[in-house]
Amino acid sequence: MSDIQRVGVVGAGQMGSGIAEVCAKAGLDVRVADTTGEALELGRGRLTGSLAKAAERGKITTEERDAALERLSFTTDLGEFADRDLVIEAVVENERVKTDIFVVLDQVVTRPDAILASNTSSIPLVRLAVATSRPEQVMGVHFFNPAPVQRLVELIPALTTGTDTVKRVEHLVTEVLGKHAIRAQDRSGFVVNALLVPYLLSAIRMYESGMATRDDIDNGMEMGCAHPMGPLKLADLIGLDTVAAIAESMYAEYKETLYAAPPVLQRMVDAGRLGRKSGAGFYTY
Repeated sequence: MSDIQRVGVVGAGQMGSGIAEVCAKAGLDVRVADTTGEALELGRGRLTGSLAKAAERGKITTEERDAALERLSFTTDLGEFADRDLVIEAVVENERVKTDIFVVLDQVVTRPDAILASNTSSIPLVRLAVATSRPEQVMGVHFFNPAPVQRLVELIPALTTGTDTVKRVEHLVTEVLGKHAIRAQDRSGFVVNALLVPYLLSAIRMYESGMATRDDIDNGMEMGCAHPMGPLKLADLIGLDTVAAIAESMYAEYKETLYAAPPVLQRMVDAGRLGRKSGAGFYTY
């Protein structure tokens, strides 16, 4: 049995609600926080709907659905995370926003052995760790979207992370949540996005240059390489703002021009065309 029983999730968006669902279904006490009541209600609706669909499809029983809902609570006050064993931050991919949250969590989470984790996909973990008084208890725990479906979780220790912290989190992820964990060094992009994002950016450049149409690019990779989803569809699913943020972080770290976001991607983000979550990106939804 894991020593982590009470989990906090900061952010009730797509990733945060997915992580909360995974933890609640695994029998953990889960508290979800967001900045406004409106955001929390959207997250609660997302969670309720996802659990209802899982029950309808026979993935879980109605009793398991109801039990998971009972384990979930919601708040706009991070002070209510005082008793949490683990808090996972899952907010916008912005270093300043994340750092500010870690500073607050360090003050309000009172358990001396509590772990603070980030679901960041590209931001250096050591920068978040040193913003706290417990850098040995800070690490990256990167879930993939949609978290209830995707089996992989990247575990990213910072230079400051203690071995006990990594062992406790790895046990939780693999033995309690039933995910497959891989370890990555604290380098921008980690394993998956360091390979995936340059591929997505190449597809966006191909589209931007007029070398091929949107549909031909996606069909080419789906039918020619057996990818379940073409790169432009996948970029829309991830969120174009997230893709751009990861690209910016990777370019800042490696200075490789292939990691730089193409102009059309930045313009789409500026226009609020973020993909599925906004209703429009390379496709309309």
